[in-house]
Formats: sequence, C-alpha cells, structure tokens
Amino acid sequence: MKSYLAILTAVIFLSACNFKPKADTIFYNGKVVTMNAQMQITEAFAVKDGKILETGTTKDLMEKYASKEKIDLLQKYVYPGFIDAHCHFMGYAGDLYKCQLRGTVTFEKVLERVAIYNQRVNPSFIYGRGWDQNEWPKKEFPTNERLNTFFGDKPVFLKRIDGHAALVNQKFLDMAAEVLKPFENTPYIITKNGVPTGLILDKALEAAEKLIPELPASQMVAEVMKAQEECFKLGITSLADAGLSPKQILFIDSLQKAGQLKMRIYAMVSASKENLEFFNSKGKIKTPYLDVRSLKVYADGALGSRGARLKKEYSDQPGNFGTMLIAPTELEEYAAWAIQHEFQLNTHAIGDSANAFICSVYANYLKGKNDLRWRIEHAQIVDPADFHYFGDYSIVPSVQPTHATSDMGWAQARLGESRMPGAYAYRSLMKQNNWIPLGTDFPVEYLNPQYTFFAAVSRKDGMNKPKDGFNMTEGISREDALKGITIWAATANFEEAEKGSLETGKYADFVIYDMNFLTDDLIQIRNSLPFKTFVNGQEVAHQ
Repeated sequence: MKSYLAILTAVIFLSACNFKPKADTIFYNGKVVTMNAQMQITEAFAVKDGKILETGTTKDLMEKYASKEKIDLLQKYVYPGFIDAHCHFMGYAGDLYKCQLRGTVTFEKVLERVAIYNQRVNPSFIYGRGWDQNEWPKKEFPTNERLNTFFGDKPVFLKRIDGHAALVNQKFLDMAAEVLKPFENTPYIITKNGVPTGLILDKALEAAEKLIPELPASQMVAEVMKAQEECFKLGITSLADAGLSPKQILFIDSLQKAGQLKMRIYAMVSASKENLEFFNSKGKIKTPYLDVRSLKVYADGALGSRGARLKKEYSDQPGNFGTMLIAPTELEEYAAWAIQHEFQLNTHAIGDSANAFICSVYANYLKGKNDLRWRIEHAQIVDPADFHYFGDYSIVPSVQPTHATSDMGWAQARLGESRMPGAYAYRSLMKQNNWIPLGTDFPVEYLNPQYTFFAAVSRKDGMNKPKDGFNMTEGISREDALKGITIWAATANFEEAEKGSLETGKYADFVIYDMNFLTDDLIQIRNSLPFKTFVNGQEVAHQ
C-alpha cells in the first residue's frame, strides 16, 4: 500500500511539473529593481524567448514555472539594461582606429600623440579626434604651422572633442580647396590677417570631412564589434544614435540580421533632402533591434568652439553671437515632413537663441500638449523665460549630464554670470513634463552611463569636485537619474512598451551590480562596473 501511494504521489508530482508553464531561465535570489511605475524591488524573474514572463518572489516563480536553467543572482542588484538617449555609436566605432587626442592637456601633447601615431601606424592620412583647447593653460584655438612643419607630407585632420571644429594642415587645405571654396569669408573658416589658420568649423568641417577615405567594410565591422563590446561591458544594451545616413542604417540592419550586432539601436536619420527622399519610399523601419522613425537636425554649433547661437554676444568674445546652421525655411520643411510621415523631430540646440528659435517653430506644429515627443537634443543654454515651451508643447529635453561637469570650468567665461541660471538646467527642464531622458553624447564624452548618473545627481566631475556641486539646484534625484537612463530613455524613443523596465512582455535586457544606485555612495557607484550584462536573457558581457 505504501509503495502504491509513493508511486501515485510521484506520478502526480511529475504530471504537475509537466503542466507547469515552461521558462527558458529563472533568475532568482536577487534584488531586482524593476523600474516599473511603483519602483518595485523584487527577487526573481522568469525569461522565455528573450522576454520576461513574470517577476516575483523566488518561491513563487520556482513553484509556478518549469525551467531547465536557473541562475542564482547571489543577492546582487539587477537593473534594466541601460539606454543611452543620445550618442554617436557609429561615429565612436569609426573613431576607434584614429589618433586618440582626449585628455591632451597642451597642444604640445597633441603633437606628441600625432607623432607617435604616425610612426606606429604610418597612415596615408592622419585622422585624430579629442583635443579641447579649454583644457590647455592658454585656452585659445590652435593654428596649423607646426602641423605643416612636422607632418607636411600627408593630410592631417584633427577633430575637436565636440565634433564641431577641426584643425587641418596645409596639405589637407590644398586637397579640399574646391570643397571649402563656398565657405571662404564665412565664420566656418577661421583666418588670421586674411590667411586660413587651419581651423574649420561646422558646415565647412562637414563638407571637408567627406574627402576622408572610408574604412573598408570588413574593418568597419570589426570596429563596430569593438564598440558594442565596450558598451556591453558598461551595461549599455540600447542606444539612440543621433544622426545616421541611410547607408549606415542599412549597414546596422545587416549586422543585426546576421546576429553579429545585438545592440538595440534607435537610429535618428540625418536630415537632408536626399535622406528624406529615401524614407519617402522606405517609410519607418522597426525590428527587435532597429527602430527608425525620427529625423536629426542641427540648429547651431557647440559652446566649446563658440558656435552655439546666443541671444547676446559671448562674454569672452565680444561681437560673436555664434552661428545658426539651419535656415528657418529649411527647418519648416523638415517639421512639415515629420508631421506628414509621423516621424519624430530631434534638433540639436545648444545656445539660448537656438533653443528659443527651435521651440517657437516646434510650437507652430505641435499646437499645445501632444504625444509626438519632438525632442531638443542638449537644450544646454535655455533662457529661463523660454522654459515654458517644453511644458506647453510637450517638447522633450534630451540632455547629457556630463556636459555640465565637463564645461563647468569655463562655461561662465563664455556666458557671463547672468546666463548661468539657464545653463545645464536639468531639474528646471525636467519639471516641465515631469520626466527627462539622459545620454552621454559619446564620443564627445565618455560612454559610461554611471558617469551620467553620477553627474546628474551630484553635479560633480570624476574628482568629486566641486565640493558642493556645480549649480547644485539643477541636480536631480537618484531615482530620476536612474529613470533617465532606463524607462525615460525608452519613452523618448517610443519604446517604453518593450524596454526600460523589467516587466512582463519586455525584453530580458538587464545588468547585474554589487551596488545599490538608490542608496550607496555616489563616487563608489561612479567607479564601479557591472558584474554581468544580458541581452534577451543571454549573457553578453562580464567582469
């Protein structure tokens, strides 16, 4: 009788197991920060086919689901995969082979790095990026005399860290003479006593850069894979690439469909008549990894190169108001096209004049509160009198907190004290719609999302300075900063139903940490790294 009961019990148990819903993996025994509307922290979640089946307690999920694989989270913290709301992923990948000039504290150090790179690589064309004259003792733009002396036999193109200026040698100027001819006697070519100094800005830079030879496709694939690996190691599983050509977008799509590129990319189309013609017939693109439904426009230049368009002249360069890069009629055309084709419009605007102009044009099309989520990328200097536009017309301020801490040493010199209340005013901008997406703008800044989180909350740099934070009244809370790199970044891309939080039906993209972002020491959070990163429930990086 006992034997019969034991067999019957076993049969019932096995039958129950067979009728349990199946999961591919159960992740258990963790502190899972779901980032749902209630900011719930739970213990476990079940994954099937790359998506989350359910979150809950370890006990409940173990009893409810059958799964061959069970992964102990070891009481570590789990967050949704980080989303960079504004960066240049393909640009970063394309920069990896170049001469790296970030952190050069003098122009002499720039020349030194270029010399070492030239000797080591011996390229036919020297291309570098990352110098910043604001980090030098004498904060002045360089000129190209020494480039001509040391590297006169080959073209040299050294892009400033913000991508809005480049120093080139005479060899390059000669090569680009026809291309640069339309920009003579404009603010885009800097001269001294009527002679070009080798410094070119914005539109001239954009035209001249097209002369640089493209990388072979095989090398570009390798560089993209390196860029993806770096992102995954830092917990980035999704990003918005702010300005791509159709050719680049199709290249990304091909790598994703081949299973090589697992990074989820929200691709903003660089606004041009040719690109609009392409998408007139192509329409939106939506796959599990690629989302194309937005235009990227440039309104002005950058503050560091004095190209940002200001309402009043630069405090450290009287007579200079910066430069608008787009005509009102051109912006109107893009706005009308976006409305007609249901594309989001995302415009780079740094200076207070550029921001006011873009807001006023947006207002004519958005007609009050809406859910079109048109964005202003950077919204760096905004006249407080113009803050209301963001709330009145549901305009999304897409900001990069490390810009504030990178620029804080010289921003007031550019702007004067009176304009500082509207500079890097993230809390004020967030209040307009009660949410704000955060990005890095890499490779302009470093791509680590923890730097974004740290700068947004503390308003300090990597040295934990200034002591009391920069314009601390514009810092945001830890919870809001974490939302800014997860659910709010997803919302800025119309992707909140599929990513940005760990909830049923969403992609199982997540990162595992030893750190509690909501309570632990901020500088320790900044300097930590993810334990592991997962995409579709599969591990893609670990320390």
